[in-house]
Amino acid sequence: MSKTAKVAISLPEDVLAAVEQERRGSGESRSQFFRRAAEALLRCRREQEMSDLYVRAYRQTPETKEEVEAARHAASSILAKEPWE
Repeated sequence: MSKTAKVAISLPEDVLAAVEQERRGSGESRSQFFRRAAEALLRCRREQEMSDLYVRAYRQTPETKEEVEAARHAASSILAKEPWE
């Protein structure tokens, strides 16, 4: 298990009230709630960064017409084998 550290944070009262209501409903502690929230935010940011990198790379080197046609042909061949009933 990784080392933990204690931190103090300040929140507007309405935000704290909403957090308390949410965490009580889920049965988790404040620490669990904020850890889960921080992990979700960090994961979301990493995913956005990866998406941004992908888009930048695609814009630099988009697929060719031949690649699009090959993908379309492959998809048609695969879909033609599916039982659609």
